[in-house]
Amino acid sequence: MVFQPQVLVFMSSSTGTTSSKKRGTKAFEWYGEYPELCGVLHKYIKPKDKLLVVGCGNSVISENLYDVGYHGIVNIDISDIVIRQMIDKNQSKRPDMKFLKKDVKQMDFEDGEFGVVFDKGTLDALMVDETESVVADIDAMFKEIGRVLKQGGRYIIITLLQDQILKKVFSYFPELGWPIRIHLISTDSSENKDFHMPVFAVVLTKFKKLPNMKQILEVSTVEDKVERFDDVDKVKGVLKEMQYYALIRQQISKRNMSKEHVSLCLYSDISTSPRYTLHIVDSTQNLKQKFAIFIVPQGRETDWLFATEAGRMQLSDSAGFERLIVVCLHRDHTYTDLDSIKTELSDKVMELTPQTSKRGVQVPFLSLGQDIGKRHIKCKGHSDMSGEYVIEDVEVDGDSEAKLKSVGKKKGKKAGKLTIDPDYLACQHHISMIAGLGFIPDIHQMKDGKLSALLIGLGGGGLATFLHQHFKQINLSVVDIDEAMVKIATDWFGFVQDELLTVHVSDGIELVKKEVENGLKRDVIMLDVDSKDSSVGMSCPPQAFVEEEFLLNIKKLLDHNGILILNLVCRDEDMKKTVIKRLTGIFHQVVVKDIEEEVNQIVYAQNSMEQTNSEIGLTNDTCHNCAMKNPQTLLSPETSKYLNSCVKGTDIDLSDQFKNMIIVDR
Repeated sequence: MVFQPQVLVFMSSSTGTTSSKKRGTKAFEWYGEYPELCGVLHKYIKPKDKLLVVGCGNSVISENLYDVGYHGIVNIDISDIVIRQMIDKNQSKRPDMKFLKKDVKQMDFEDGEFGVVFDKGTLDALMVDETESVVADIDAMFKEIGRVLKQGGRYIIITLLQDQILKKVFSYFPELGWPIRIHLISTDSSENKDFHMPVFAVVLTKFKKLPNMKQILEVSTVEDKVERFDDVDKVKGVLKEMQYYALIRQQISKRNMSKEHVSLCLYSDISTSPRYTLHIVDSTQNLKQKFAIFIVPQGRETDWLFATEAGRMQLSDSAGFERLIVVCLHRDHTYTDLDSIKTELSDKVMELTPQTSKRGVQVPFLSLGQDIGKRHIKCKGHSDMSGEYVIEDVEVDGDSEAKLKSVGKKKGKKAGKLTIDPDYLACQHHISMIAGLGFIPDIHQMKDGKLSALLIGLGGGGLATFLHQHFKQINLSVVDIDEAMVKIATDWFGFVQDELLTVHVSDGIELVKKEVENGLKRDVIMLDVDSKDSSVGMSCPPQAFVEEEFLLNIKKLLDHNGILILNLVCRDEDMKKTVIKRLTGIFHQVVVKDIEEEVNQIVYAQNSMEQTNSEIGLTNDTCHNCAMKNPQTLLSPETSKYLNSCVKGTDIDLSDQFKNMIIVDR
């Protein structure tokens, strides 16, 4: 399988020079040495071919070819000194190889004398820009090469394909009807590790142009897979991606990326959607273990540990490698098993090996066991409000939006019907939000349906369904601005409305304002709305939901002992402090809880602080030191017993959620 990389994060880089030079007595091959070029050369040059090497310089490529049986080689160069040196060097060892002083623009060879013309860097050296005189010289060079090349012969150019070269090749030769095939040359084994630009072999075949003949345009990667294109611009786009990736790869291999976040998408040759996303995570420490690859099981790519920069850094710290490549698998693709993924990725991930890693050391592939999981897409759709969405069944250990359970199992049957498990909560922060009900005075004494609650943000309906299933006192209204989300929750996630659970399709801000105007009161308001604006440092809730005007309306809507429970996800520390400060300025008491292994922070804000201190027994002192306390002592025995009785039959301990809560000073 051929992979076309796409870089998602750009970093500046320098480019290597294209000049040739000599190190000691050994000719230095900027554009690749014989072992790197021989695959392409042997593919298109036969030992019986008469070969013309233009601008030979002091390159040893001709010598290498001669020594493996290519004896019909004629080398030309405009430098008299170079020609004399090469004659002296080769006349005894390679008597049949010729070195001639000639100008490539004016050669006196016979028409069609050569089967192959080989150009290693000469075109690049001559076409430094697109001035009129330079373009005229290149036209003369191409014309002469076309004259001395026989029909069916090949002109092979080893080049960096700079912009002016790319433009010239694709404007000149298609007019002649010559097929164009371009190979990417792997130069990883070259001793010149500072050379950043990728090297290409452009293979042009001399054909007579026929009427209505379709231009042949082909590109071959290092895997030797040839892809044909019907448009010049598409070919140029693919080549630009290759060049860009090579630049980035050089930077990645030579630099520690701990201060930069780089992701690469790998595309297969049979799909327009990414097959893999590679996240490069570098440690700030110099560790003994240098390099590893972590394969994220299917369906787990949205977990905090794998989907966020902070999560991947934590994963990297736990793994203990200086560089960890975190690989996410994409839907719409099929994966057989972990071993097949290793085989597919081995070549590409090895290109990202850090400079500190020793060659020849086996690179470990890590994952959560040997099971890469399975996913089955159930539905795809589009919401005008939220964009594209996908609903899928995922077979993997770990969290998901909802969990299926077997019901109605009959004797002799392996399993019953699969249905949504209403006792399951996907997110740890939802558990902490529910625990906030413990702040409500005498909640354990309330009758069914008497606790008025408003949940802003439906999502998949899991939080609303759990509250409705386990807290019979709650009369819950849910508001979501996206009608498609209500349909998704209903059709796919077991969300069912009744007299104690209703949903409104509306703007949450407007609904709160309207309820205040109508004199309504709520005991609980839960705010669990994600933001679609990725440009700000707060992904939950949208900024309008923490503005003073809206929070004042929340305060008015809440009963005297009511509570706002807010899911806050904010990576911008200054913005987070501003939000908390605004809350403490509006509400009498604010308590916060950080969610372990998540960016989420749950904020509990109350109009009255009497219940917090007298009923629950939560104080600044106990709260700041609650890690050292028994969490049960932070709740009245009645409230603690009530909370856990509501979630009986699940593996949730709500009283345990009161650990590590902090009262914010006003």
